Amino acid sequence: MTETSHRFIETNGIRMHIAEKGNGPLILLCHGFPESWYSWRHQIDDLAEAGFHVVAPDMRGYGQTDRPEAIDQYTLLHLVGDMVGLLDALGAETAVIAGHDWGAPVAWHAALLRPDRFPAVIGLSVPYRPRGVARPTTVMPRTDDAVFYQLHFQTPGVAEAELEHDVGASIRSVLLSLSGDAPPRSAAEGFSMVPRVGGLRARQSATGDQATALPAWLTEADIAFYTGEFSRTGFRGGLNWYRNIDRNWELLAAYHGARVMVPALYVAGDRDLVMAFRGMDELVANLSAIIPNLRQTLILTGCGHWTQQERPRDVSKAMIDFLRQI
Repeated sequence: MTETSHRFIETNGIRMHIAEKGNGPLILLCHGFPESWYSWRHQIDDLAEAGFHVVAPDMRGYGQTDRPEAIDQYTLLHLVGDMVGLLDALGAETAVIAGHDWGAPVAWHAALLRPDRFPAVIGLSVPYRPRGVARPTTVMPRTDDAVFYQLHFQTPGVAEAELEHDVGASIRSVLLSLSGDAPPRSAAEGFSMVPRVGGLRARQSATGDQATALPAWLTEADIAFYTGEFSRTGFRGGLNWYRNIDRNWELLAAYHGARVMVPALYVAGDRDLVMAFRGMDELVANLSAIIPNLRQTLILTGCGHWTQQERPRDVSKAMIDFLRQI
């Protein structure tokens, strides 16, 4: 097999960096926070070897892709628009789209809004969640001592300063604390809740992740890659995705109650903190009601949040099996 190639394309008004490999039917791989195309490194090789044309972009705000300054440039409509523009730049009519973490809502909504361009979808970690009746930030958990991490991310500059104080330590802490190898913690003690006093740095100190040995799926070279990227770019681009949660709710009002109708695969780890979010157990158990053509829900035992990195072979196999079925 040839090496993964890298190039830039123009899409939806921005310059986007993509990693690319293989020939055959096209599949787009959308990463989440705080990651990059690199989080799909195993699947890029596996899918290309299986006969697919694999493209993994640095998403808007990340890596070598443009990072618009304005917060309102990071809505789901912008992000789905980037993927449509990516197809156009590649000269492709359609592609299967896959996403992990924040990339999963991009993939789900690409399939929802443009099934003509994205005729199948794969979601990792985050399931499709239909638009709710209330503005999302109004129903997020909060206590006298802590707030849900997505609330903590809302004020520009706060989380940036905390995460960028020591980028390497931040990357290491996030990857380790959310992995399936982390010590068992309740949702309140894990990354989902951030202390009102001390913020992310207080939470990071409390977990003691810096002294934790790396699990088999993660290397110092992996941490160094992410650290290098975010040392150069900062975290603002990725955090701006969170700052559009309520705006997404407003913009998608016309799709309230809409179902994802294309063939779909959902994969998550049973130790993923996302699975502990309020109402997630019921949502995952009833996914077929809102995704009528859901082919499989695969829950990986012992796997945490970093699905495709923690369990690369299992994820690649599930993806390839799904792609060959459709």
